[in-house]
Amino acid sequence: QLQLVQSGGGSVQAGGSLTLSCVASGDTYSPYCMAWFRQAPGKEREGIVYLDEDGRPRYAESVKGRFTSSQDNAKKIRYLQMNSLESEDTAMYYCAAGYTRYSECYEYDYWGQGTQVTVSS
Repeated sequence: QLQLVQSGGGSVQAGGSLTLSCVASGDTYSPYCMAWFRQAPGKEREGIVYLDEDGRPRYAESVKGRFTSSQDNAKKIRYLQMNSLESEDTAMYYCAAGYTRYSECYEYDYWGQGTQVTVSS
């Protein structure tokens, strides 16, 4: 199993930047994929960054060019650098992970506790 602990987030003015972190622990030796999701009040959960088991990211159009995923493999930390934040980015942000099968990611069974990002215009 995996445990995910998030940190970062907070409040920022539009145009500002924030960084989220997600630390994985537990069985991190089996290959797993990760993703970042967000959910704004009254809206469906949105996947914004998908990471394969090698950490290669795919970005949703809504964040492409503004958000960047990086990692510290030794410390099992994934970072989400968020730049040029907009009021529409206000949401609860979650990291999630799931063990891969044949290098494919099917389900995200493990979730961080969530962290709030609030962008004021």
